Amino acid sequence: MRTTNYTDLRNNLKSYLDKVINDSEPLIVHRPGNESVVVISLDEYNSIKETEYIKSSPIMLERIKAAENELQAGKGKAIKTADIWK
Repeated sequence: MRTTNYTDLRNNLKSYLDKVINDSEPLIVHRPGNESVVVISLDEYNSIKETEYIKSSPIMLERIKAAENELQAGKGKAIKTADIWK
């Protein structure tokens, strides 16, 4: 995980933001006298929020566990990604 301070981030903002996006790696920004912050890509943020949503739903977790059990029992069926929404 990359780290920087506020001044360096301000002076090289584009470069740091490009690295966050291109490398899918969060950036920790240390701020003297204040709490540090983390910069992440929008895709990463959305992924975190989706995971939170799934984990907050007992029904979703039940369905995921049932599907895992079916796969382990050899009851899974291979399908193409393009066919998922058909």
